Amino acid sequence: MTNKKLQQLEQYKADDRNKALTTNQGLKVSEDEHSLKVGSRGPTIMEDFHFREKMTHFDHERIPERVVHARGTAAHGIFECYEDASDITKAKFLSEKGKQTPVFVRFSTVAGSRGSSDTVRDVRGFATKFYTEEGNYDLVGNNIPVFFMQDAIKFPDFIHAVKPEPHNEIPQAQSAHDTFWDYIANNQESAHMIMWHLSDRAIPRSYRMMEGFGVNTFRFVNAAGKAHFVKFHWKPKLGVHSFVWDEAQKVAGKDPDFHRRDLYENIEQGNFPEFELGVQLIPQEDEFKFDFDILDPTKIWPEEEVPVRILGKMTLNRNVDNFFAETEQVAFHVGHVVPGIDFSNDPLLQGRLFSYTDTQLIRLGGPNFHELPINRPVCPFHNNQRDGYGRQTINVGPVSYHKNSIHQNTPAPVPASEGGYEHYQEKVDGMKVRERSKSFEDHFSQARMFWLSLTDIEKEHLIKAASFEVGKVMRLEVRQQVVEMFSHIDGNLATQLAMNVGVQPPTNKQHVETDKVSPAVSMYINPVLSTETKKVAIVVNETTEDLAKIIEPLKAEKITVELVSDRQQTIQGLVVDHTMDTTHPVLYDGLIVAAKFDDQKMKNKLNEFITETFNHYKPISLLVAPTTNPTVKVGDEGVVQTIESFIEALRIGRHWNRPTAIG
Repeated sequence: MTNKKLQQLEQYKADDRNKALTTNQGLKVSEDEHSLKVGSRGPTIMEDFHFREKMTHFDHERIPERVVHARGTAAHGIFECYEDASDITKAKFLSEKGKQTPVFVRFSTVAGSRGSSDTVRDVRGFATKFYTEEGNYDLVGNNIPVFFMQDAIKFPDFIHAVKPEPHNEIPQAQSAHDTFWDYIANNQESAHMIMWHLSDRAIPRSYRMMEGFGVNTFRFVNAAGKAHFVKFHWKPKLGVHSFVWDEAQKVAGKDPDFHRRDLYENIEQGNFPEFELGVQLIPQEDEFKFDFDILDPTKIWPEEEVPVRILGKMTLNRNVDNFFAETEQVAFHVGHVVPGIDFSNDPLLQGRLFSYTDTQLIRLGGPNFHELPINRPVCPFHNNQRDGYGRQTINVGPVSYHKNSIHQNTPAPVPASEGGYEHYQEKVDGMKVRERSKSFEDHFSQARMFWLSLTDIEKEHLIKAASFEVGKVMRLEVRQQVVEMFSHIDGNLATQLAMNVGVQPPTNKQHVETDKVSPAVSMYINPVLSTETKKVAIVVNETTEDLAKIIEPLKAEKITVELVSDRQQTIQGLVVDHTMDTTHPVLYDGLIVAAKFDDQKMKNKLNEFITETFNHYKPISLLVAPTTNPTVKVGDEGVVQTIESFIEALRIGRHWNRPTAIG
């Protein structure tokens, strides 16, 4: 950084130093960390004008693309219920084995704009709209089960920190910069979330191979009024898989649309993504029986303590017809619920209940976004709301108010016994305060639990990710703060990070005291081994022998095959899909070499293909051994000769025992 730039930054600091924090009306603010609640664990109060002003301003900052989750793609599908779940909820779409409900799912990244790349390190959105007979139900979650903050009032600050820095609009769709890590170091409730963010979970191989979580704590209520606290899970049938970081970066350059293309093409080919819906349940009376607060959105409920009950399966079987009309105009809201699903006092959830509708008002031009075809419920809807931007319903008659005799109170409220929505009757008692429950104060125990639960290769990847991210931070003092924060999680982790990013080892190496583990958080302890829908490149030319014998056993295992050669031609009646200039090995899950080349340039390109695949730990079949690549040979882990052996290697996926690989 130049001296002039440093002087400018110091001047910016001086301009804002010692200034009082106020509302937009000039009112001095005494507290900016906590929303106004009834008691420290109670619901957020609507009269909190500071929270509403801050969140409203944030929600309306950008038009027309979403402030967050701008980069997305979507598909239609069907949810099928596995069982009658009426013992835990009266929601009708979960009331009968085999019952089917139409759904629409939007996957997304959080930080980048609509034009950013798919494969950046980021949280992924996983939002599902159920078009039920009782109205639309929106399950709006992420691919990571926790979040960066405990109270929604801090969400605008966090997004401001992770978005491109305002003085130069750099960097795009990245968290590897000063303001993000300065936020993390100074808001250490983010410690657990940042561990997930640095893990391989943040660079998924495909939307089809990504877990989804509801994040917040909700309630299920059955017909008898019995309530359970509930957390939602989407479990992909293909298992959870990721890129390695070097690979993810290269894919961003070779095909920035990789994830949306992958989803679209697989649905078109009939490889319909499937996810099972599961729930974790805690009876109302067991709310305080755990060593963490179940309302804290920076905490998971370890699956070993609170098992996941699987309720049904979602199949995505149809692509959108029009990206703008459907994917861009779909409006999700955590407050769109049906009878049997209710809310908790999770302070992040309480803020989301306000923010989502407020955001749609500016994005979609007014209060009638529910009338857009993609948002319209499949059941009839009637009320006395009228007019406004985008109104499509043509209401007739003189009545637009409730309590009337002209239409005999039509439309009329419906009793709960006949399907009307009734909120769970929770007793709330407490002083109006801006504070957080003391049970939310432990920020590091679950972060350490996450670290202890990872395999050695996952830990290695996390350290590399942290070193890359923090190494991009220009200010050494911020790097040092981050290292000190990580020392509360694990001293060795913090020390290795300090060495890699050029700051002092942590002064405090005393991590939080816990030896608790949750193997369910690891991607690699219990992997799903499969070849289904994986994509393989076969390098071919005129020297290739009996191509059909290579392809047929692959297709029998539901493996997608693309032919790659020196030019687009026809080989044994099959059209070559790509040349080595129009594709790249990072776009495939494995490589089969079935050709030799005489031209030295082509030999070099083939060697690059082989080396890149090897460095990213993917399987390789050398049906024809290249003569100029001695570093990769049959006998290395995952490097085989026969197609049968290659299929088994592909089933495993990554082959980590490659000491010379540099991925």
